[in-house]
Amino acid sequence: MKVVVLGGGSTGEHFVGALRRFDDLDRAPGLHGERPEPDGVWSWRDWMTNDWDDAGQLHYLEEWRCRLVRGEGRVARPGVVEVDGQELAYDRLVLATGSRPAIPPIDGLDSIDYWTNREATRTHKVPQSLAVMGGGPVGAELAQFFSRMGSRVTVVERGERLLGRFHPDAGELLAELFREEGIGVRIGVGIERAERWAGSVAGEAGDARRKTAAPPAPPGIRLHLSDGSTLETERLLIATGRRPNVERLGLDELGVKISGRGVEVDERLRAADDVWAIGDVTGIAQFTHVGKYQARVAAADMTRRRAKADYRAIPAGIFTDPEVAAVGRSDGEDLVSTRIELGKLPRLSTYEKPARDGFVRVFADPRQGVLVGAVCVGPQAAEWLGQFTLAIRAAVPIETLLDTIQPYPTFSEGVFYALQELQGQLS
Repeated sequence: MKVVVLGGGSTGEHFVGALRRFDDLDRAPGLHGERPEPDGVWSWRDWMTNDWDDAGQLHYLEEWRCRLVRGEGRVARPGVVEVDGQELAYDRLVLATGSRPAIPPIDGLDSIDYWTNREATRTHKVPQSLAVMGGGPVGAELAQFFSRMGSRVTVVERGERLLGRFHPDAGELLAELFREEGIGVRIGVGIERAERWAGSVAGEAGDARRKTAAPPAPPGIRLHLSDGSTLETERLLIATGRRPNVERLGLDELGVKISGRGVEVDERLRAADDVWAIGDVTGIAQFTHVGKYQARVAAADMTRRRAKADYRAIPAGIFTDPEVAAVGRSDGEDLVSTRIELGKLPRLSTYEKPARDGFVRVFADPRQGVLVGAVCVGPQAAEWLGQFTLAIRAAVPIETLLDTIQPYPTFSEGVFYALQELQGQLS
């Protein structure tokens, strides 16, 4: 059986490993001191990414008897993928072409040199000032990173809060903590126009912790905002979501349906006869771990094993400080909810570094007596979200969760206290 995977990212790579398995049955340098040292951080990043060279991954593919063909691929006709003139015959096709940053139509944007997450994570320079367009996960993470590296950062979010797709408690707390760090947060405001700016810019907000003012930044960009104000900045980072890569792939040859979200798939990740789609290209949930989950489901289905995707409990982690983590549902008048502050937990005082504010909030369906969602803000929140994910996925009764012994002292104790209060509302 010949299988072609169109797309060489982590999702496609994970599919290869999953298919073969089914078929076979000291701290980072630069992070010491009050503020990170840029050269040390860049050095560590480049080492961790092998200077952005993916040659090391070739050994992984070779171990699983997979040949890599570099180039731009498209479906020439059913059963054949063409890559820069070379034809590859297939019996089954997997679409794992991923996504790209979504760039909004802003007047003047094509006249300036802006960043997306790709340029921001590859840079070797810390801008003296940075405007971040978008207060979602990527915008929040990079805003805090560059602020701590020394930039004067302002986040511009058109929506009502940061992290608009998460429960309001998380976005509101993160905005409060950002402002305490000196990060400017502009909520309910959009960028209408961008232009080159010949003046000297220093950013909107300064870090209260800085002892001396930063030197003036070089000429940069002027942004015209929807409330009539302007913002001058050295660099603009656009973090307004992602779009699936579905263009110029020849998918119309296969009967694949494409919606505004991406490639339409069924619960087995099938997009058409002998065609599967996995990862960001489906638009279901653009997380690496969801792409890997879909890869396992597709590989199982391709080898005639019973498998179907279940998205009731998709965990999400935002790696700010503190971390934000969420899973399941947190909206709906039919739900009951409780919130526990991390300050009530002994672990906060024993944590190895000064911990920020945080909380655990849980959501339950009172008719069924099970958890349906959770949101956590705190140190390593994405790590202790796991038991919520399992509880929601398996519909574990709240009584069973309360009878589970939580280790002491840990942040997981917050799970017990939140559930204890929740049970009082359900009884």
